[in-house]
Amino acid sequence: MWPVQDAHGARALIAGRELWMALTAPDRGDPALRHFEAKIHWIERRGGAWHDRGPVLPDLAIPYEREWAGSALLDQGVVTLFFTAAGTAARAGGYQQELWSASAPLGADGWPGEWSFPTPLVTGYGPHYMPADAHEGEAGKIKAFRDPAYFRDPADGGEYLAFTASLAGSGSAFNGAFGLALKGANGWILMPPCLHAEGVNNELERAHLVYHAKHYYAFWSTQTATFAPDLRHAPGGLYGMVADSMADPWRPLNGTGLVLANPVDRPLQTYSWFVDASLTVCSFVDVLPDGSFGGVPAPLLRLALDGDRASVHAAEQVA
Repeated sequence: MWPVQDAHGARALIAGRELWMALTAPDRGDPALRHFEAKIHWIERRGGAWHDRGPVLPDLAIPYEREWAGSALLDQGVVTLFFTAAGTAARAGGYQQELWSASAPLGADGWPGEWSFPTPLVTGYGPHYMPADAHEGEAGKIKAFRDPAYFRDPADGGEYLAFTASLAGSGSAFNGAFGLALKGANGWILMPPCLHAEGVNNELERAHLVYHAKHYYAFWSTQTATFAPDLRHAPGGLYGMVADSMADPWRPLNGTGLVLANPVDRPLQTYSWFVDASLTVCSFVDVLPDGSFGGVPAPLLRLALDGDRASVHAAEQVA
């Protein structure tokens, strides 16, 4: 899940409402099936409770099968959804991934009006990233080209998309990358990854950027099972790095990169962490204490960032 954000990364209000987006799917009894029917819904947060407000995009004749994670920008009266177009409409159940978007202007009632037809953000995968075009696959082992997250650099106004990727030309099966695209005069341009985990981890999921106190922070989520075999003592959690500019080297937060981790006795408690400009962290409940699937928003947290150090500040107050 993710909030609707303004160009500075702060949570935005639409028609006076605090609106978020989340992947939803019918309950088929097997949580693994949700990945093959996912659709993005509006989620309203009010009084500390979450309310499903229905699909964001209308049903359209589109070439992809389903919607995976992304981000949402409210800028100059227009809402833009950046998302992952997953699978193909021609053949169900595939793991193909592309970066797409759609936009809608706010109407007189303050609510998004008619959405533009979704279109790809980039063509192909470029020289730096492995194609994520395989139909067959297995969760945690597939290659990635997904989760576009918008970021505007306050230093020069440059507009970026961070995304989950896989490093091209790698000799390792564990080649997760933190992908970048830069907006140019004629569209988005794929750039080299700002960091990668070659030989370390296959997935740097939900990659996103945050600017705070004159520092740039790169955050991502990962799981123990996607680390290389000799590193599977590492916890699943939110990881991050810090830099002094988009062009400078990245340094691991807290010396290791680990920001938040699930409890040792509940390693799958929550997942898919996302940090906004207020340093609020959202995620979803993966496995409940009784071992059943959660599939609901987890309590919001707030980070404290001080240069190269990150810690949990507090739970967010009910709004």
